[in-house]
This record gives sequence, C-alpha cells and structure tokens, in this order.
Amino acid sequence: MDPEFWRERWQNEQIGFHEGQVNKHLQMYWQYLEPLPGEKVLVPLCGKAHDLAWLRDQGHHVIGVELSDLACAAFFAERGIDPQENAGQRFTCYRHKDIELWCGDFFQLTADDIGPVALVYDRAALIALPPEMRQRYADHLLRITGPETRILLVTLDYPPQSGFEGPPFNVSDAEVERLFGQGHRIECLHHTRLPQDDGLRKRGLSGGSESVFLLQRNN
Repeated sequence: MDPEFWRERWQNEQIGFHEGQVNKHLQMYWQYLEPLPGEKVLVPLCGKAHDLAWLRDQGHHVIGVELSDLACAAFFAERGIDPQENAGQRFTCYRHKDIELWCGDFFQLTADDIGPVALVYDRAALIALPPEMRQRYADHLLRITGPETRILLVTLDYPPQSGFEGPPFNVSDAEVERLFGQGHRIECLHHTRLPQDDGLRKRGLSGGSESVFLLQRNN
C-alpha cells in the first residue's frame, strides 16, 4: 500500500479509523501481558491514538510509529504539549517525557533506533495492511523486538465475500497463526461480533468480529 494513501487520509481528515477514546480491549486485556512499570511499549502505525497516553499513564515508556506528521503533531497539540523535535534522515522524532512518536516508514525502523522493547500493542497496524504486506510486517516487527517481547494484537475478521473494501482489512485467526504461530504461543483472549452501532457496520460491513490475542515467544 502506498504511504501517500495514509498521508492523504490525514490531510483530508478521512480518519474514521481513529478512536475517540481509549480502546476498551487495551484497558481490559493489557494486564494479561504482565506488564511492569518502566517497560518500553512499541505501538506501530499509531496515528494520534488516545491509547498512547493511556499506556504512558500505566508507567510505560511509549514509542509510537506513524507515517503522518499531521497525526504526530495532532497528538501533542490536542494535549497542549510542545514536544522536542529531532529531524533525521529516516524519521522525525517528537519527544515529551515518556512518549516518543517516530514519524516515518515503519519498515525503516531498526532495533538500534528504539532499543530493547518489552511490549507491543497492535490495534490498527496489521489490519491496516493488505494481505501481501502482512508477512513483511510480521517479520520486521519480530526483527526489531526481542525474544522476551509480549504482543497484544487486536484483529478484525469479516467474510471476504461481504463486499466491504478495507482498510481495515479482515485478518482471520488462521492468518494470525500463519504469521506468528511458528515462533509464538498464541492465546485468544477475546472474540466477539461487532456491535450494531459500530462505525464499520455503518460503512456497510456485516458479519464482522473482533479478536484479541496474546502472543509470546516460545521458550
């Protein structure tokens, strides 16, 4: 998927994927990762999610990665924060205390850039990518994190024949197993149908469901 697609969505304020509150699954299931205060959390394709501030408030150092500089700027502006800005060749990094937003291409991020990461929260990254990009995403995510990293993954699944055009794209349980099963223990923490008043249903999606997974590397 062309990065300009996402930049244009932010430019045109077509951001229906942005949640106006902290994600309920994050609040309910984050504890299952057994997180410790001070542990570093990576949030790929983070937008301006309220989840970033919530994770910071749990005592974590939060690193978000986002293509759009408008999204990064909006996150801080909406909180009345003037972050430090450091522009490099691959990324512009916005920092304020325990939150860093790296503006650039996630696939150019390296382990040296972000240092050791204990936790990953993915609510909107995997489902934002078309099928042909998901293996690359999974491989890169595992490459820049460590063997002890725990992942909280939220997915959306709907019938391919539904006629709904993503993003967000459907990611089945089998797809999660294919991408991560070889090196991880995968536990489904939650599975539920989308509520009738969900914004995706208003866009014409029917029969969709959400799942929440805990991924831990095999010992």
